Amino acid sequence: MTFARPWVLGFLVLAPLIFLALTMEARSRRKRLLAFAQEELLERLTGRHSPGRAFLKALSLVLGLSFCVVALAGPRWGSHYEEVRHKGVDIVVAVDVSPSMLARDVQPSRLECAKREVYDLLRVLQGDRLGLVAFSGTAFVECPLTLDYAAIEMFLAELDPGLIPVPGTDLGAALEVALNAFDFTSRTDKVIILVTDGEDNEGRGIEAAQKAAEKGVKAYVYGIGSAQGAPVPDGQGGGFMKDASGGMVMSKLDEKGLQAVAQATGGRYVGSVTGDLDLDLLYFAGIKASTTARELGSKKVQVFEERFQVPAVLAFLLLLLEGALSVRTLRKEGA
Repeated sequence: MTFARPWVLGFLVLAPLIFLALTMEARSRRKRLLAFAQEELLERLTGRHSPGRAFLKALSLVLGLSFCVVALAGPRWGSHYEEVRHKGVDIVVAVDVSPSMLARDVQPSRLECAKREVYDLLRVLQGDRLGLVAFSGTAFVECPLTLDYAAIEMFLAELDPGLIPVPGTDLGAALEVALNAFDFTSRTDKVIILVTDGEDNEGRGIEAAQKAAEKGVKAYVYGIGSAQGAPVPDGQGGGFMKDASGGMVMSKLDEKGLQAVAQATGGRYVGSVTGDLDLDLLYFAGIKASTTARELGSKKVQVFEERFQVPAVLAFLLLLLEGALSVRTLRKEGA
């Protein structure tokens, strides 16, 4: 036997306390009655007190409440296997982890906002496979395509500029590595989500986007940051990066370049100045509206039989018995 909510069983420790409280309260009530009148008079007025019935009444109440707790815990025994089919699209999310993503023109930083939005995306996915790519001056697959969203969350939490020692932002490498993460022998629709501040230092973004378009892959590009730019933290504890002449390095969102990348694949560009990306546009109005969900596979899942009805019926019967029992019996005439 297993339980869907085993923590609920912890309330069973209250059962003996309730029984003790009921017993003490019954004794206290009887003492108060005896202080009011003699026992013979009480029997004539209210009937004869039955200790056995009082005990059974209290026990029925406590057991009834206990079975209610067991029912709420969701007991399960016995099981069968069901085949679960997954339908969706393949999505690779490429997240920029270059030092410029530490800029704070959105709070708490561009990178933290990007990670937070991918977390939100995981909450609305509908059976799609998701992969994760991290990129800076180069790119690599953090997590291959999977239906295990918990694994994606684990790798997402580790994204940091220190993850890739090669500085810069190479959009071409990000798109190429994302493309290589797909299985092109599958007929599943394929989408790349590119989250970046758009400074394509290598200038290979358009070329890679055209390759993606040739393979039927659309890129949805989300620029995070502001056109005014912000200084880039040096990662040394409060200072900012400086150029060769000693001037402060400013990182600005390159919207035109990112728009060109998205248009080259037939995708869409959305800019975010506040750090809040539009998930409806991203997933439902964008990806879901332009792709067709196909079967990604199936697997057999063990499904346990819910048996909460058994303790629920027992609880009902015991509580019914408790309500029907009287602790006093009528005194017969002449007795």
